[in-house]
Amino acid sequence: MAQSIQDRLLAAQIAIENALNDEEIAPLLTAYGYDVTKLNVGNALRQAAMQEVQRQVEEYGDQFTATDMVNQAWQQANAEYMKHVKIARVAFKNERGAFQKLALDGQRKRTLSGWLGQARQFYSNALSDTHVQNVLLGFGIDVAALTAAQALVDAAEQASAAQESEKGDAQQATLERNKAMQALDAWMSDFIAIARIALAGKPQLLEKLGVQVKN
Repeated sequence: MAQSIQDRLLAAQIAIENALNDEEIAPLLTAYGYDVTKLNVGNALRQAAMQEVQRQVEEYGDQFTATDMVNQAWQQANAEYMKHVKIARVAFKNERGAFQKLALDGQRKRTLSGWLGQARQFYSNALSDTHVQNVLLGFGIDVAALTAAQALVDAAEQASAAQESEKGDAQQATLERNKAMQALDAWMSDFIAIARIALAGKPQLLEKLGVQVKN
């Protein structure tokens, strides 16, 4: 629908509450089947839609927070990783095997998944090779530093997994919101159509329901 979600919710609130509470409107609608019970069904659909709208907003807030955490963790891990890569390129400039093992050739990947692959390879192989460890120790990088940096890489990967989970939750919340709004819109469409019939010739009553009256 052309109207925004908030506009549609407000329109439904005005129409249903006035239909329930206006002493002149209520009996005219009841005669066409829209009694208190049926109007309360519409009100329940409105309240359910409001809850889903709010939940969707909250889920996207959680997703944005998770995204910020990924970026922060990635930035922190990359600072240590790049320092170690630069030192390792000097330390192993004459060792093609170590260069290959630590994935020191070429540029660093720009995507998180590609970067994680390079960083995991570097620390996994460095921590499993005593020769690499001994050479790096001569440049001020001990096993504890490698282990700590590897933990930062793990934290970035975990933050990414959490972000993907939050993304899925946000997408599901959007589907549920849309479903709830569609149910409310369908109910309101029928209600307005009947209200135009029940209140025909009474434009002031239709306006109380927020229904535009054609001149």
